[in-house]
Amino acid sequence: MERVRNTAKLIREKWKTQFDPPDDLENEKQYKERWRSIYIIYFTMFSMSLGFSIIVTGVWPYLDRLDPLAGKEFMGYIVAANPFAQMLFSPLVGWWSNKLGNIRIPVVISLMIFAVSSAMYSSIEMLDDNRKYYMLASRFLVGVSSANIAICRSYLAAATRYSERTGAVSMISLAQVIGFIMGPAIQAAVVPIGDDGFFLIKDKLKIDMYTACGWISVLIAIINMYMFLPNIFREHKIAGREAMLKQKKDNIKDTYKLHKPNYFATWTLIVSFFIIVFNFMLLETLATPLTMDQFAWSKSESLKYTGILISVGAVISIITSLAIPHLSKHFSEVKIMVWGGFFFMVLGRGIYIPFNNEPPPIYDNGLKLNLTFFCDRTIRNSSFDENNFNISELNVFNFNSTAYEELLENNRTTELIKIATLNCGDDLLGCPSTQEWCSEIPALTITNFVIGLLLTTFGYPMGITLIQTLVSKHLGTRPQGVWMGLLTGAGCLSRVLGPVCVTHIYEEYGTIWTFGITTAMMVATLLWLFYFEEEITPKEIVSMEEEGEELNNMASNKERKDQENHM
Repeated sequence: MERVRNTAKLIREKWKTQFDPPDDLENEKQYKERWRSIYIIYFTMFSMSLGFSIIVTGVWPYLDRLDPLAGKEFMGYIVAANPFAQMLFSPLVGWWSNKLGNIRIPVVISLMIFAVSSAMYSSIEMLDDNRKYYMLASRFLVGVSSANIAICRSYLAAATRYSERTGAVSMISLAQVIGFIMGPAIQAAVVPIGDDGFFLIKDKLKIDMYTACGWISVLIAIINMYMFLPNIFREHKIAGREAMLKQKKDNIKDTYKLHKPNYFATWTLIVSFFIIVFNFMLLETLATPLTMDQFAWSKSESLKYTGILISVGAVISIITSLAIPHLSKHFSEVKIMVWGGFFFMVLGRGIYIPFNNEPPPIYDNGLKLNLTFFCDRTIRNSSFDENNFNISELNVFNFNSTAYEELLENNRTTELIKIATLNCGDDLLGCPSTQEWCSEIPALTITNFVIGLLLTTFGYPMGITLIQTLVSKHLGTRPQGVWMGLLTGAGCLSRVLGPVCVTHIYEEYGTIWTFGITTAMMVATLLWLFYFEEEITPKEIVSMEEEGEELNNMASNKERKDQENHM
């Protein structure tokens, strides 16, 4: 207990508001209000990321239950719908926020959309037809709500001093990473509710291990909306005032002229952001179907074990993100990004390329579909009359059902029907026969899967944190709503293309092509960043006095060199 108390004390000290002596920029009250607003932004980033990731590992078994014919490719569209909407709306929401001059109204409206769309996701089973399309629509609307991430990043840049920027961005990235990684952990935590769950509205609205995640998102959205009430959230934009003070300017627009963005560096970082998020999304999208195919795990086993592994990765990500501000005091931020972020992501992708192993176990996909449809007509159809059940229907399947005929004739219970149909096909595990490469390509080992996941969760927070920090510093004091919308849009585009492309490549060509291509992408990006390291290192805006002193030093050095040359 003593150790727990000491740890809690350290955490309180870490988050305690530390106010330096007052200056011309703010007093102690304004300082505390500013940092309270920043903490609320951290929570918003967490909730939006959680809203995306909380369904990623569960979407495939949930979709498979709602519509067995949907397939993994449509699952890719559902996962991609969220970032696609976010990509479309992020620049628009950023522009709207710039026009309004505040972020409260856009954020609150987006959180309302988030709550409604999450409830919609958890209520799909109340519908009889086109369920997969309603699921697609619900995830698209969640993506619309997630467009507020752009203005959260923009506000953070405006609400922090230059010296605070790296630490603040590392924390907002930490909140985002925790959201991405805790989603699957929460999904794993609700697995004990089971596939059957319990009804809120009899035979209509049910809470089970899939729909519980949507209702958790609704609760988080309501809490987040409360935080943006006027008496809790107050905007304080200090970056512009700091630049005005340093440059002795009367208005903020004059400071823009003194700091022109490095567009080559900014666009390089935006593309790098696309690449690193693409590779992270590859793992989150494929984690459940990959483990089910390669290790013959059931749906519940896959949700449970991947959730546990990703939870361990969350701890690693937290430690990594907390270490970034301290590392940046001793090393170049660009070097940390390249060798601490991208290099470990390269290792994490490369280790997933399988060699020298037996192919994974394979099951008959046609048989599984038939068993699933049979259960849909019998057990899951509310109009099913057990007295009219015809046991001869079981004979259409390619397995021996005679052992159950006598039992079923005397006691036609749901449990016996499940036994006769191999648990409605769910006990057929491994790689589906429709994926022809399964019989030729070696299976991925559990060891490689675990090591690759842990390497990824170490490198990813390093990469995205420092990319956002560097972009913010390159843009300077100007309003960053649109640019942060573009950065967010790049991440969204990767989360659109990632699920669609990798699920298609994985289904058609297998693990070697999937992970070989993504490893090559990461290697090329790492080499590009390494070559242009000096170009993408930002320059700080200095005060007029510092600038004059720097010019004097340059002149003195030039004069001294001229004298040495004449001698």
